[in-house]
Amino acid sequence: MSFQKIFLLDFDGVIVDGMDEYWHSSLLACEKYLNSPYITVDQKLYKKVPNTFKEIRPWVKYGWEMILIVHEMIKTENPINNFNKDSFINNYHQNCQILLKNNSWNPKDLQKILDESRNYQIEKDFEAWVNLHNPFIEVVEFMKSLKKRKIKSGIITTKGEIFAKQILKQLNIFPEFVFGYESGTKIKIAEKISKTYEILGFIEDRKKTLIDIKENLKTSHIACFLAEWGYIKESDRFNLNNEIKLLKLGDLKHLVAI
Repeated sequence: MSFQKIFLLDFDGVIVDGMDEYWHSSLLACEKYLNSPYITVDQKLYKKVPNTFKEIRPWVKYGWEMILIVHEMIKTENPINNFNKDSFINNYHQNCQILLKNNSWNPKDLQKILDESRNYQIEKDFEAWVNLHNPFIEVVEFMKSLKKRKIKSGIITTKGEIFAKQILKQLNIFPEFVFGYESGTKIKIAEKISKTYEILGFIEDRKKTLIDIKENLKTSHIACFLAEWGYIKESDRFNLNNEIKLLKLGDLKHLVAI
């Protein structure tokens, strides 16, 4: 039995640069839905993404974490900034859990208000929201080249499925499927896909995700590529074993030939 060939791709940081959207939507969520007494939102903050936010972004796994980060950056007392961000990053996951506990928040509620923030923008001005995402043209062309060669593409993302699909439609890209955060972990999704497709590779900008794919017996056969152009930590570029390849935008044309 021969399976259809497919490439799997992450979305944010791989197909599009959504840094502007992350900041804008998380800031709006804090302002409009979070109801925190510790923050004040200056409209000037919407104009430019702070470097502190950009530098913390590679540690983020789920969208709701960005609300925590933005909240800590804009709070009136002891905010995170360029001078103290390293202490937050050094214990990133523990700090996120502490913030959840101290504020009596839970991830599902934070993810919900992030989605509400996105829906609000889409209803108000869809084009403006879409334009907060800057596509990596080389990746868009790569996916179109796959289609010409009768190779499928599939998206596995921690963004909401409905939001990813809306952006892909604007880019005139129609993958075989899109799995959002609602569908479970990327490993479990990859396991499921591998039962019915021949997976030629998984392109992702989160190194830990690729390590998990390789350490899982049911997905260890999948070729893994770390997107050098994405939201990666500087240290991620080094100490890669032979099972995870650092991929540059210019290398995509060679993958098409697989």
